[in-house]
Amino acid sequence: MSVSMSETEAKYDAPAGAGLPDLRGVPQVADISGPDDLELEAEYYDTGDLRLIRAGVTLRRRRGGDDSGWHLKLPAGRDTRREIRRALNGERVPAELAGLVRVHTRGEPLRPVVLMTTRRRRLTLLDGSGRSLAEVSADDVSAQALGAAAALSRWQEVEVELTGGDRRLLRAVDEVLRGSGLRRAARPAKLQRALESRLPAADRRPALAPSSPAGQVVLAYLRDQAAALKSLDPMVRRDEPDAVHQMRVATRRLRATLRSFGAVLRGEDIPRLAADLKWLGAVLGEARDAEVLPGHLRSGLRGIPPELRIGPVGARVQGHFAPVRAAARTQVLAALDSDRYFSLLDDLDTLIAAPPFTAAAAGAAAAVLPAAARRARRQARRRMRRAWLATPGQPRDAALHQARKAVRRARYAGEAMAPALGPRARRFARRMKRVQSVLGEHQDGVIAREVTRKLGITAHLAGENAFSYGVLYERDACRAGALQERAGRAWARAARPRWRR
Repeated sequence: MSVSMSETEAKYDAPAGAGLPDLRGVPQVADISGPDDLELEAEYYDTGDLRLIRAGVTLRRRRGGDDSGWHLKLPAGRDTRREIRRALNGERVPAELAGLVRVHTRGEPLRPVVLMTTRRRRLTLLDGSGRSLAEVSADDVSAQALGAAAALSRWQEVEVELTGGDRRLLRAVDEVLRGSGLRRAARPAKLQRALESRLPAADRRPALAPSSPAGQVVLAYLRDQAAALKSLDPMVRRDEPDAVHQMRVATRRLRATLRSFGAVLRGEDIPRLAADLKWLGAVLGEARDAEVLPGHLRSGLRGIPPELRIGPVGARVQGHFAPVRAAARTQVLAALDSDRYFSLLDDLDTLIAAPPFTAAAAGAAAAVLPAAARRARRQARRRMRRAWLATPGQPRDAALHQARKAVRRARYAGEAMAPALGPRARRFARRMKRVQSVLGEHQDGVIAREVTRKLGITAHLAGENAFSYGVLYERDACRAGALQERAGRAWARAARPRWRR
């Protein structure tokens, strides 16, 4: 069985023989335990071209200390990584961990790339009740890189890892360590330090501005969304809450950006990539609905007075969605292990590494990009008008669903431009998001009503009283009317001239 946890830490370069400064005056720290001396041995695994560490991922087999086992560390934000552990089981990478990094390996074998020994002197910072707040370690590291470019390296570093404290404590310790002459390490992982000669220089992207090339602004957004999609892959495989939804959002953002900024990016492979993103989004969408709809119906049931809940309604809802969700999850996992998915990832990497820019991509972002948002907004305006003119009921529901797609596309166009165009683009995106959110709630209700109707029919055919399903249906129908009114008000605010500009 694997264990998952979040790890927040900071690393510092230290001169040879450097000790740890006195940390007793640090706020929140009442006592210090230690020092404890440890010797740790680890084998780090990666592909031959180091795909994992290039993505900020490390996979190791460690012996010694109090956490012997397999450790997989995944990026999870600034100074934070998600760590998944498995017990030692020989030298073969556990199948679960190998599966979690398939988004990067894509069929390439994992093999040892570095052998590392760490001699550690560790202090534990404690609060007034003796609870561990953080561990501060002085490490003497020896690393041997394997393969054709075999090399030996040795260095000293200091590591601070939160165990129960917060980021205020991390900042306070950082101030003391910097004051003693230490500096933050350029590479956050030991493996990066051991393989430094084989890794590219740290990515320092220039700040985006209205005068930045339009192509660079769009590329930065694509790069961020591609990274989000890959980082969410392991979480979806582990069935973590909201992971499917967030991965679907990243997929939609990528596809919308390719469609909206055709004046900047135009290549013969882009239509295929957009089609594959649409396919992936649809698979994730079914799983997302299977997660969300049961909660929607259970919430509706809780809002019905007990005397109106007739028959085994809750049990039937549960019984209906359990196999639906299982089937949707099976489809998602099959998609994430499919050749089409890996081809999508390859095409995405190729697009980002060598973007097929048009001549317009060299123009200033402020001059080139707003046209895409204006086009998307005009399409949203046409679809919103069409929805209000549609016959109430199914025709209007379908029209509002199409309007939501156009509003979403306009929102993502604004988000992509925001790093360069600043507050105006962010305000535009926020206004579109508010409209999209209300229309999204409306669409969830449309789907829920259809499921409720089918459940009521099934219950009736089984000889049960279907009254409660009718109550659920009518509550959602009434709520749909209120949501349509809210959507109209949100669109009216978003359509004001100040936001159009």
